[in-house]
Amino acid sequence: MTTIAIVDYGMGNFHSVARALRHAAPDADIRICNTAAQIDAADRVVFPGQGAMPDCMRTLDASGLRDAVLRAARNKPLLGVCVGEQMMFERSEEGDTPCLALFPGEVRRFAGPGFAQALAPADASAAVAAPPHGDLLKVPHMGWNPVRQTRAHALWAGIPDDTHFYFVHSYYVVPRDAALTVGETRYGLAFTSAVADANIFAVQFHPEKSAAHGLRLYRNFVDWQP
Repeated sequence: MTTIAIVDYGMGNFHSVARALRHAAPDADIRICNTAAQIDAADRVVFPGQGAMPDCMRTLDASGLRDAVLRAARNKPLLGVCVGEQMMFERSEEGDTPCLALFPGEVRRFAGPGFAQALAPADASAAVAAPPHGDLLKVPHMGWNPVRQTRAHALWAGIPDDTHFYFVHSYYVVPRDAALTVGETRYGLAFTSAVADANIFAVQFHPEKSAAHGLRLYRNFVDWQP
């Protein structure tokens, strides 16, 4: 039986992820894990996250699980979810926080300086920005938005292009290597909403809150042979 570890470092919706995975893959052994030994022993790892980036990184380090996540990134299928995706990059604008540096790039805030420059014309503040169509763009980005699949991947199997997934976030990843992007979503501008490389796949949206297609993505992760 495939064992899947959900990394419990104190900053994620672990129980919702576990419920969705158990529904999507009743044949798998789904475990919420808070020790490095449990994560090391698992066949696959899910790395969720929510909350402020400085708190997430501090809590991950305090939990003693940082090295276990990095080991998993080297040798087994790893799925990052929401802030778990953001933590895979080098740095976040949120608190100017160094992250795990698994991927080259940074995490930027909607309505921040980089976001404002990308909108023409733009009128950005800490709370809202004006996208090209003139409507107010609320931050955080919250709700259902389509994900355009920018390249084929096993985790998109059975999921139509432009499927709507559920988002809740104020920050988004900006990979330096465009080849990392496998999914893109438009919210004022087009931003990377899914990345993949070798044995790692990560998404900004919440599959566990995204109905049948979110469950299909989790099932695809269980079946994935990178």
